[in-house]
Amino acid sequence: MNSTPSGQDTPPLIMGILNVTPDSFSDGGCYSDTAVAVQHALEMIDEGADLIDVGGESTRPGSQPVPAPEQERRVIPVIMRLRESVPSSTPISIDTTSARVAEAALEAGADWINDTSAGRDDPAMLALAADRGVPIVLMHRQGMPEAMQQDPRYADVVGEVRDFLAERIETALAAGIAQDKILTDPGIGFGKTLEHNLALMAGLGELVDLGPPLLLGASRKRFLGAICREQVLTALMPATCATTALGVMAGAKVFRVHDVAGNRQAADVAWSIRCARG
Repeated sequence: MNSTPSGQDTPPLIMGILNVTPDSFSDGGCYSDTAVAVQHALEMIDEGADLIDVGGESTRPGSQPVPAPEQERRVIPVIMRLRESVPSSTPISIDTTSARVAEAALEAGADWINDTSAGRDDPAMLALAADRGVPIVLMHRQGMPEAMQQDPRYADVVGEVRDFLAERIETALAAGIAQDKILTDPGIGFGKTLEHNLALMAGLGELVDLGPPLLLGASRKRFLGAICREQVLTALMPATCATTALGVMAGAKVFRVHDVAGNRQAADVAWSIRCARG
């Protein structure tokens, strides 16, 4: 199953985060064991996740690249077990910037590609997505993860992110990716300050207007902790739910979250209100 959400009349989707890494920013090391990872994915589906995003490389600020063979060692057994365990109607996404890893994941049973470089880190990624006919998420990121938070600057963050995503959409289309297989992501926290993230949240509607379904990944991000004066990132579920509800009202269609149950409720309530206003 590799369908993407289409149109503003379709309910929002919850994408459950499954990091099989030792160093992700809020849950590193929690799901490195395959059996534990699969069990967590099944729990997220029970809580209302529509799809599962599996990643074997942390992209947190300051993180270092993980070689493709190591990413494959982490994610492929999990994806294979998931494909055997989850309903066929539940897409599995591979979170990677490596076309080699993405191809191995698709062979193992993944359905989507989630590329935080929007196809820039590996020129083969867009061709792979086109050849396989799978949905691909194109995310904005300023700089590389190891240094992206050192001094991010924009003259107009919403306008610059919008223009970047528009260019990547055109590049993806030129590579042969069908329009209904493209999603975009503003890259909250990826080379952005608190002020940049707030401006993007306030300007989500401008990014939705680009056309492709918009994915929002604000879950447990440090800018939420700064606002809430909370250093324990796992305590930011209520703050994340606020971004999900606001995102639904702005027209975003996919929400990548750690805490599925709360965000499922937030998305469903916001969607009901959005539908009621016509």
